[in-house]
Amino acid sequence: MPDDELLESTLRAQWHLVPAEITALPDVLMSHGWEVTAGSQRYVVRLTETGCRQPVEAGLAAAEHLRGRDIAAGEPVRTLSGGLTAQTPDGALAVLRRIPGRRLDGADPIDQQFWGDRLGAAHRALQGFHHPGLRPWQLLDPDAPHLAGEPWLRGVVLDAVTAATRVTVTDRLTYGVLHGDPAPDVFVVDPGTGRAGLLDCGASGLGPLVYDVAAAVAYAGGLSQAAELIDGYAAAGPVGADELYAVLPVLLRLRWAVQADRAVRLGLPETLRSAKAALDAMGG
Repeated sequence: MPDDELLESTLRAQWHLVPAEITALPDVLMSHGWEVTAGSQRYVVRLTETGCRQPVEAGLAAAEHLRGRDIAAGEPVRTLSGGLTAQTPDGALAVLRRIPGRRLDGADPIDQQFWGDRLGAAHRALQGFHHPGLRPWQLLDPDAPHLAGEPWLRGVVLDAVTAATRVTVTDRLTYGVLHGDPAPDVFVVDPGTGRAGLLDCGASGLGPLVYDVAAAVAYAGGLSQAAELIDGYAAAGPVGADELYAVLPVLLRLRWAVQADRAVRLGLPETLRSAKAALDAMGG
């Protein structure tokens, strides 16, 4: 992850932005983020791991699509050369204008309603959206060599992948554009207007929409902690209630397995402990 000096130099060189203040955003699974003040403007800067440049640009295009449908979302700022991102040694860097509002508190029931509602509204608005950078949904590889580092993990990944494969084959799921990492900190609500929106659309891909809901539920602390989030999504999203409630536990288990897999690959012991505790609580 770049230090502030490297981040400042990249913003100057690629966007002609001179930061007066840089504040790190809370960690999410797939990227690092900062809020940056430059002049009178505020921005959100996202760095996504190397190899994700096309999905990141798909997410930026998705944000523009949402804005065209009156859904508040960060406005992508192009580089001086006209690109949506700048490639750095640490990954793909993107800049968006920061929309007004405070970041949501994932434990607050009212904020959970905003969270689920905006995720559902984004899913609905992105139906029919196409971009060449949208990556297909891919399941984990239970035979991946790095899983050998944690004796318990290979079996957990195999069980999660088997269950997810079964549900995607036997059930007719609603597919669409996934945010990929819909943490509560990605969503904001403006207390002055009551309007909620998204800071960004992540490294977007295509897959079963309930997987995005599962990712949000994981951030909320699990099914027992996410009732208002799920209700908010059910009221606004394109997924029917029967599908949502039947498939969510299966894809939540998969999401926790994804977190554990990534923690082992990247050497993140705290993330690994959290994922294992969640899987153990689910009986996995």
